[in-house]
Amino acid sequence: MHISQYYPIDVINGPGTRCTVFVSGCIHQCKGCYNQSTWSPNAGQLFTKEHQDAIIRDLQDKRIKRRGLSLSGGDPLHPDNLDDVLALLVRVRQECIGKDVWMWTGYTLAQLTAKQKRVTDLVDVLIDGKFEQALADPSLRWKGSANQVIHYFTDVN
Repeated sequence: MHISQYYPIDVINGPGTRCTVFVSGCIHQCKGCYNQSTWSPNAGQLFTKEHQDAIIRDLQDKRIKRRGLSLSGGDPLHPDNLDDVLALLVRVRQECIGKDVWMWTGYTLAQLTAKQKRVTDLVDVLIDGKFEQALADPSLRWKGSANQVIHYFTDVN
């Protein structure tokens, strides 16, 4: 997996202060996408164990009260990303108790493969569906277009 950006402190992509990873690779290539530089699976830099360790350390850092991890992109559920995203989420669940995980994907729940579902089983909130430029609305919270659905799998309040 490649990542295009990692923000150890982010207050935009989900509630509270978060760590946010923008992965590379997206098959959806939505018209009007604000993050076209992440479409290629090889964009950015290779995601390494050092990146994973840094995310875990940042989530555990008690100097900043982080609420959780956000995964966006590109698409975290792109086939090239599944193994690394799954490994990261397993570690987050084991080592970062009390942190929530938010994920944005162009796939809908109905389109997910069994392997993608193994990943989303470790997610608290999934925002699904392709960005539809004709349905774009900047007043929407946590999503870019009205067709996208926010699935709350756990009580994250």
